[in-house]
Amino acid sequence: MRLLDSNILIYASKIEFEDILLPLVVDPESLVSEITRLESLGYRGIHPLEKEYLESVFKKKSPIAISEAIINKAIELRQQHKMSAGDAIHAATALLNNLELNTRNEADFNWIAGLKVVNPIP
Repeated sequence: MRLLDSNILIYASKIEFEDILLPLVVDPESLVSEITRLESLGYRGIHPLEKEYLESVFKKKSPIAISEAIINKAIELRQQHKMSAGDAIHAATALLNNLELNTRNEADFNWIAGLKVVNPIP
């Protein structure tokens, strides 16, 4: 099972990546987090069609809640290495749920022991 980073959902809405990423997004083995929902829907200037696509994804997938354990692990990760709060929550969610993390930004996570990081975009 895998956790999809926000950038994977956003790229999946683009014509040049839809053949590669849409099957990944609809796969029942692909999960999302509440931070994915926040990051992907929360950026200013989102196009209405992109917002509609993203909302449809989140209606079909129940996002993993951000628990106290996830926050504590994210804090631990941020104490070890400079990273955004969102990236720390993605990594902590994947680690605590034994999920691989699918992201375009694999270099942001490669330093984390025990985290399997996959970039599905060739």
